[in-house]
Formats: sequence, C-alpha cells, structure tokens
Amino acid sequence: MKIAIVGTGMIARDALAALREVRDIKVTAICARPHSREKAEALAREFGVPRVMTDYEELLRSHIGNFVYLGIVNSAHFDYARAAIRTGWHVIVEKPFTSTLAETEELIALARAAGRYVFDAVTPLFLPNYAGMLEALPHLGLIRAVQANFSQYSSRYDRYLARDVAPCFDPGLSGGALYDLNVYNLELILSMFGRPQAASYTANVGFNGIDTSGVMTLRYDGFFATAAAAKDSDSPSFFMVQGEAGWIRAEGPPNALAAYTVALRGEEPQTYKLNRHAHRMVHEFEAFRDIFAKEDYARAEDALHTTREVMATMEKARLMAGIQFRAD
Repeated sequence: MKIAIVGTGMIARDALAALREVRDIKVTAICARPHSREKAEALAREFGVPRVMTDYEELLRSHIGNFVYLGIVNSAHFDYARAAIRTGWHVIVEKPFTSTLAETEELIALARAAGRYVFDAVTPLFLPNYAGMLEALPHLGLIRAVQANFSQYSSRYDRYLARDVAPCFDPGLSGGALYDLNVYNLELILSMFGRPQAASYTANVGFNGIDTSGVMTLRYDGFFATAAAAKDSDSPSFFMVQGEAGWIRAEGPPNALAAYTVALRGEEPQTYKLNRHAHRMVHEFEAFRDIFAKEDYARAEDALHTTREVMATMEKARLMAGIQFRAD
C-alpha cells in the first residue's frame, strides 16, 4: 500500500510519524501548495519521503500511490477527495469527513461506483480500547446516560480574540468546536447507539458566527447523551456510559482512548489498556492497510454508515444553532 500525503500542517506531521510504525505502507510523496514547499521539503527530509509536489492534479496523474491522505483544511476535503476518486485513487480523509451531508453522500456514492475506498480517519473507532468498551457494553444493563467531553484551549484562540481568524475558527472553511473536536464524541456515541431520535446543539458563538464551544444533546429510547467540546477553555476530557448495572469511563481525550475502566455493581472496577501503540493513529492506518489488502468491503461499508449518521446529526444540529458554512 502506497500513500501520498496532502498537507503540511500538524495533522500531516502526526500521520507521517504514525506511518513510520506501520508495516507494509510506504509514503511516496508529500503534496503541498507552492507557498508551503519549504515546509513540505523539511517534512520529506525528516521522514524520508522521496518526492515533494506542489501541483495536486499532477500528483493525481502520476499515480505514484494507491491512496491520498488528506490532512488539509476542512472545506477542501470534498473537492480533493472527489478529484482523487475520479482519477482512480483511494482516499483517506481526516475529520470532519466533509462540510455537509450532501458532500458526504456524493463522495460515498462516487467511491462505490468507482470501486474505490474512501476512509474517514476517526482514530477512536479503530482502537483496541474501543473494541473492549463495545464488549463491555452489554454488561451495563439498561443504558441511562452517556457523557462525553473533549475540551482543550486552542493555541489559535488568542489570535481569534484579536480578530486574526485561523481556519479552525473560520465558518467559511468549516471550522468550529463541533466539527473539530465534538465530532470525536459523536463518532463514539453514534457508533455505539446509532442515530438519535432527536439532537440539538447549544453553542457559544464568536464574533464571526463560529462555535468556540458547545454541547450536543442527543435523545435515545430510554436515555440521553451529552457531548461537550471547547476550543475556548480547558477541562479534563472523558467519555462515559452509565447503565443500571454499572458504568464505563475512558479518561482523557476521546480521540485517543488511552485507557478505560469498567465498574459493575458489586465488583471492583477494572481498568484496561489494550491499545498496542502509543501513537493513536497507528491503529487506524493498520486497519486501512488490512481492509485494502483483504478487500474487506463489508468493514469499509460499516465505517461509512457511521460516518453518514454522524454527518447527518452534526449538520442538522449545527443549522438549528444558526451556524452556517460556506458549503451550505
């Protein structure tokens, strides 16, 4: 399996670091915009990538890989992924998958018709700790509440307060706390319990109409779920499921699920650390490699079902909260 990395930001660096630990995947190129060429060349030297390109269409025509990995601004995910699929590439798209549900559905349909894979790079769903949590769920009895919080003060928030808007705070570029952080909470909740009966979003909205923090409230048959995320403040992050017979709690950012504790009534709580790799992205790249090698279309389709449910839920709640993207 051969991957070309598109982008030079923090997430692209993280992907390159993770891929060094993954067998049977070779990074063939880094593609960046012309003004980021020096940064791309520095990354290429650091990670031993043989080629740097500054023309995305030229990269696609070159076919020097099977997959493109899109670690680029949110609003560009759809156009870049569509172009790649149309020229015969498979695609790995960083979260959020797209800006709108319509874009998500078009990409999925296009990939199916072309016989290409399009993967949503949401790390927690590929972690062994997530699989362990799924196994523990039936032992909790009737679920009564789910709580999730992913909050971290953004390194770009001070700039934002000074009216210097980075892409992650730009509604024109599909930024905001919901699509940047809360998406992880929602991927966990909806992958476990499906699409909610109802959903709403209450947000702190900044001067330019973007959500700097907010809480999703999801209603299910017999229980509710709350998913909070903040880029304007800090708090301990966690993911927790409460049932009549016990609870599961993962401490720390929900995108990493570094460990989780299961506590059943009448028993001592047990803490588990099942992840095999310290870097959270290694497991997802291993999963993508294995799906590709085994032609496991069923697993790929299952993942896309969750992606579609999450995008539908986020879009509906976002629009109800009055947060508009340029892509709308």
